Amino acid sequence: MPEFHAEPYVYLPTVTYKSALIAWGAFYFRVTSRGASKLVDDQDLKYVHPPRRDSIGARSAPYGPGRVEVYDGAGSLVAMAESEAANHCWVAGLAPDTEYTYRVFVKGEEWAAGERWDWSTSDQALVQAGGRYDHRFRTHPGPASIAKTLTFAVIGDFGVGMKKTSSTRRQQPIADALLHAVNSHDVRLVLTTGDNIYATNKLFGIPVDSTGDEDDDWFFTYFQPYRYIINRVPVYPAIGNHDAAESEDHDDRAQVEDNFYIAERIAGEEAAGRASFGPGLFYRFRFGAGIEFVCIDTSKEAFFAGHRLFELPKHWSFVEGAFPADGERMWRIPFAHHPPYSAGPQHHNTRSMTMLRPLFDRAGVRVMFSGHEHNFQHSRVEGIDYFVTGGAGKFRGAIPDRFPEAGTLSWSAQCHFVLATIDGDRMIVRAIGEAAEGGTDPAEIIRRDPAGEPVVTEMTIAL
Repeated sequence: MPEFHAEPYVYLPTVTYKSALIAWGAFYFRVTSRGASKLVDDQDLKYVHPPRRDSIGARSAPYGPGRVEVYDGAGSLVAMAESEAANHCWVAGLAPDTEYTYRVFVKGEEWAAGERWDWSTSDQALVQAGGRYDHRFRTHPGPASIAKTLTFAVIGDFGVGMKKTSSTRRQQPIADALLHAVNSHDVRLVLTTGDNIYATNKLFGIPVDSTGDEDDDWFFTYFQPYRYIINRVPVYPAIGNHDAAESEDHDDRAQVEDNFYIAERIAGEEAAGRASFGPGLFYRFRFGAGIEFVCIDTSKEAFFAGHRLFELPKHWSFVEGAFPADGERMWRIPFAHHPPYSAGPQHHNTRSMTMLRPLFDRAGVRVMFSGHEHNFQHSRVEGIDYFVTGGAGKFRGAIPDRFPEAGTLSWSAQCHFVLATIDGDRMIVRAIGEAAEGGTDPAEIIRRDPAGEPVVTEMTIAL
């Protein structure tokens, strides 16, 4: 590798039933005298050649005229889009529930083609280990079509970084398990339950770097761990306390919005009642006619006297509209960061979220996903199943201490992600950990009931 290296990345922020948003960017590295790779900090990008001020995101300066070509299963070109002012573009004119492949060109050359350079924790450097992009995606079903099945994943509190791995910090192994699930189970989308990117180092208890407010913070925490997933499967984020100024001196919202292409994704959605934005991130989207996901921003802002953002009149109007008493029988699935019910040990029931319960009841909600607590929990309260999945990066090993209050059925102190499959009126939820040492297939984590006994019953929810 030369002394200076720009590693290109490709990203699929979202798809609809008729279009796809495709983006590209790069991270910059210098090679040290010992052969290690050093990520170039945002403030030092001005010294690279050609100089830059940013590397990824919706607002990043263009790398040159870009073009995206989309092909059908026979390899025929079916759609194309171009952009000279940005490093992303929408490709329209696609068919519902159809698989496509695609290629990205910048200045006439294919972007990120061939074998890539990926981060090696053992070498502390970029290495070539056979990684290549497989650029393909599948559009969502049309608005009038009821999807027969859907498998989706949920990750929470994952952005601790993969530069260093320990017994409790397992972001890369869990990311590898997620990639295995994407390849094996036709995962169509990924939800996050917040704390997408947050600090790994603290000084006197205060986060001092990698908080997520700069592009370079996103390499070890998002773009490298999930590199060969996010070019194929769209990720739908929720906001956590570490993504806002609630738990850090830095407010990362602007960077989260930029690197998840939020403005581009929800353009026009507020007017249609499908989003509420600024301050806060609320949106909903459908997967065909029978499944709808609703993102609720449960974070706090000091300016609003400590109230959670969903309590603000503007956002509350959106939340009320997202859970109507219309009698429509469908999967309405809210996801957020703070859990309505949690046995702890550090974070317990979120009291203010009780005001959401009447809306859930009238809209027929049967399941909700949240994070915040760094473990896995499954609770059932008055007919609704609540899942805490906050262990996709690190876990908290202490035993929860308020099982009765949370309605806990099972829990686990292991790193994991959630894999959920909807098949008609039935949903099966599994908590998946990393592959055993020497193995290749990730397995379900060991769950225990409040008495500490292993739980082997399937987690099934009926509509």
